[in-house]
Amino acid sequence: MQQSDKQAMRFTPQDVEVLSKDTLFKGFFQMVKYRFKHKLFAGGWSDTIEREMFVRGHAAALLPYDPVRDQVVVVEQIRVGALEHQSPWQMEIVAGIIDTQESAEQVVRREAMEEAGVEIGLVEKVTSYYPSSGGCSERLDVFVGQVDSSLAQGIHGLEDEGEDIRVHVMSRDQAYQWVQDGTFENGASIIALQWLQLNHQRLREQWLK
Repeated sequence: MQQSDKQAMRFTPQDVEVLSKDTLFKGFFQMVKYRFKHKLFAGGWSDTIEREMFVRGHAAALLPYDPVRDQVVVVEQIRVGALEHQSPWQMEIVAGIIDTQESAEQVVRREAMEEAGVEIGLVEKVTSYYPSSGGCSERLDVFVGQVDSSLAQGIHGLEDEGEDIRVHVMSRDQAYQWVQDGTFENGASIIALQWLQLNHQRLREQWLK
């Protein structure tokens, strides 16, 4: 096999040997500890590696976009991960954990109603990614969805989940400016807004036919 062919090879889950998996904590979220070995790029196997992992599972997020008014709908809510940083209240797109038999698209449609009070029309998938695979299992599907932004307003969220979510409507240009100046600090929101900035013309042509 030529060197270039070796470099092109991709490992699979079968190239990892999980020696143990122990639950360290289980509450709203879960922490587990793995002991494992894996194949090495240069050949052979690694020594035993120990890693703690934050278990979050599969989630989905959606940027509501109004192609008629060229506006987006975003939400603001307090986030525990930012409690001791510049501002615990984060500007984000709507999102939710997939913990039922719903598809990712069904989840974001439901979350758009729960968090922003809006119904979503056409939907386009942007990407799927791991926000922090070095220590977290979460995988996030990101979408952009068609919405009538004139109907978006007020404060929303599920009371039994302690949600207090405020809706903001702004122009696409304003939202992208907030990406550039650091107002948006959430990865899925930044990805979706950057994608929209690159694709809004095509999206408007398709959705406004």
